[in-house]
Amino acid sequence: MAKLHSPRTPLLCAFMLFFLVHCNIHLHVFAMLDPLDFLALQSIRKALRDMPGSNFFASWDFTSDPCSFAGVSCQSNKVVTLNLGDSRAGSPGLIGRLDLSIGKLSALAEFSVVPGRIYGPLPETLSHLSNLRFLAVSRNLISGQIPAGVGSLRRLRTLDLSYNQLSGQIPRSMGMLPALSNLILCHNRLTGPLPLFLSRTLTRLDLKHNALSGWLGPNSLPPSLQYLSLSWNRLGGPVDRLLTRLDQLSYLDLSSNQFTGTIPGRLFTFPITSLQLQRNLFSGHVEPLNHVSITTVDLSYNKLSGPISPFLATVQNLYLNNNGFSGRVPACFVQRLLSANIQILYLQHNYLTGIEINPTAEIPLSSSLCLQYNCMVPPVQTPCPLKAGNQKTRPRQQCNEWRG
Repeated sequence: MAKLHSPRTPLLCAFMLFFLVHCNIHLHVFAMLDPLDFLALQSIRKALRDMPGSNFFASWDFTSDPCSFAGVSCQSNKVVTLNLGDSRAGSPGLIGRLDLSIGKLSALAEFSVVPGRIYGPLPETLSHLSNLRFLAVSRNLISGQIPAGVGSLRRLRTLDLSYNQLSGQIPRSMGMLPALSNLILCHNRLTGPLPLFLSRTLTRLDLKHNALSGWLGPNSLPPSLQYLSLSWNRLGGPVDRLLTRLDQLSYLDLSSNQFTGTIPGRLFTFPITSLQLQRNLFSGHVEPLNHVSITTVDLSYNKLSGPISPFLATVQNLYLNNNGFSGRVPACFVQRLLSANIQILYLQHNYLTGIEINPTAEIPLSSSLCLQYNCMVPPVQTPCPLKAGNQKTRPRQQCNEWRG
């Protein structure tokens, strides 16, 4: 009994109490979070660090509950959301790599990384995240190919890997994702053909500024699309049959490719606000079915010909320059220009022969008209873009050859 009341007893009790308290802390952490998720978060943290000016990882203290970390949310002891980096505009991002252990967060539904300097490939283990619905890792330095396994994420709705250094082809399996709604892969180094997109939920497809090539079949894209941007690629071939099917489009940009064939008149009846078809090889006449309500239509730098349709006079910003349009400009264009309903009317570098406008007419300051380098002397002198050059009129020989 005397030993129980020795001078060492209080010290021993204090030590045991200290030990139990700290053990309870760690037990509490593991009780709050699945051990696999806990270890995965530790590995993810070790592979990344804050860029100068960022303080995102300050709350990532693994002696506390990881579900309270910045960017982490949990349900039923599992991580369901992981948003890495301070999402406030202008905040510095993170630097490092994405660790393979991301694939161990088996309940993860949302994963994003703010713009920063994350480099290296996307982890192949992303394919293990069968519950993932949202994946966004944009404006970093991600390189390598898109893992083919991403095409097995059948619940994925949004995939944004834009503004990186990804190369190789878009996996064919990605076109078969049944729930995919938004696919944003713009500003990368992707090559090869587009996969066949079968998802009937796909509304946004943004693949601009890559090196994609090949032709698009009439059924290669779903009619559910509302936003389509394929500009600045190497795509070619006719697309009239494809475009006719995409009647839900509100934005269409196919510019700076090698598309050929005619532009279907039905396209101008779609609920589009901006139609960008410039710098291609489109040919034939442009024949809208009715007055066009699209705000901006850019058909410049193609091989279009024939008269200018009066149905285009209702367009606010109209670019028809650098084509083969001929004949006289319909009077309705002049009326709408002088009443400031048309803001931009670029008709330079065509084969137009006349326009009914009084040389003393005052064009509103809010409107721009360019007529130079046609088969007529411009009746009014208006400022033109620098690219239009200095020649006011096309050489007569070129005009005669065009008529012939």
